[in-house]
Amino acid sequence: MHLIVYKGIRVSTSDSTTNILTMDSNIKSVGILTSGGDAPGMNAAIRAATRAGISNGMRVYGIYRGYRGLVSDEIEEFQTNSVSNIIQQGGTILKTARSEDFTTVEGRKKAYENIKKHNIDALVVIGGDGSLTGAGIFANEFNIPVVGLPGTIDNDLNGTDTTIGYDTALNTIMQSMDRLRDTATSHERLFFVEVMGRNCGFLALNSAIASGAEAAIIPEISIEKDQLAELIEQGFRKSKNSSMVLVTESEITGGAIQLAERVKKEYPWYDVRVTILGHLQRGGSPTAQDRILASRMGIAAIQALLENQRNVMIGIRENEIVYVPFKRAIKKEREISDEMLEVLRISSI
Repeated sequence: MHLIVYKGIRVSTSDSTTNILTMDSNIKSVGILTSGGDAPGMNAAIRAATRAGISNGMRVYGIYRGYRGLVSDEIEEFQTNSVSNIIQQGGTILKTARSEDFTTVEGRKKAYENIKKHNIDALVVIGGDGSLTGAGIFANEFNIPVVGLPGTIDNDLNGTDTTIGYDTALNTIMQSMDRLRDTATSHERLFFVEVMGRNCGFLALNSAIASGAEAAIIPEISIEKDQLAELIEQGFRKSKNSSMVLVTESEITGGAIQLAERVKKEYPWYDVRVTILGHLQRGGSPTAQDRILASRMGIAAIQALLENQRNVMIGIRENEIVYVPFKRAIKKEREISDEMLEVLRISSI
């Protein structure tokens, strides 16, 4: 496997290059958990990490319900057949849940005691920024190796071109938009379609491009200008009899409902409708791209542990697996590409 590190310590990208890291590892067993919001492809990652661990002579443990299960000792040893027939399934067979206990020192101590009870030497944590933040804190407090996988549909982690579940969610939104377009055109309406993303507009922007939407209202631009007023002034493409606008669910954008209410009040001549896709975006069978990505990352997580890596997220940059320190992965929101903004602007005129 050819690996590089993103702004980190790995120097080898070819088999002939000297590797500064030892391949000798004291890790004989690994625990795997999923945390935060579920994302299509998590099961593929669980499957790959489980089988990679077993193929390297490790004992592998599935930890149910994320950090809550780590605290409450919901831990089960996995065999190869434990992860059979799951690669095509959405969600996560390990379940996921919030854990208030894990946010406390006492809760994390109990989690560590459970790890020691099962003789688990390292953890693979699959989740988003909150999950990786918790992983970093836990690893530092108890000196346990932890490797993270970016499992989130929001695509909001730094150091990786894409995250597990993002491609599937993008396709789900695109298919929903195609269906909504039929109704919008038939009734000559302005549709605001709200998608997930929190303070990151990747889903809204790229699904707007893919579905031929007129605009995307995203947090990154809402901070700088009034996107709605700008869109209204441009006339929402008067040459068309319908308009579709993607909106990121965020306090910064105000969300689709707030924007629709504003249009009704300030621009009453528009016939406005709102569709909130909600948790539909998280479900469904993962795309081929997400299955392949998750499989590569799951195997890379075990490889990283064998190389004595810790506190790193597995990412992908220009189709190469990279190791990204947790602090860099979660340090700030990812930047939106000016090129993609220009693509949407030109293609929607």
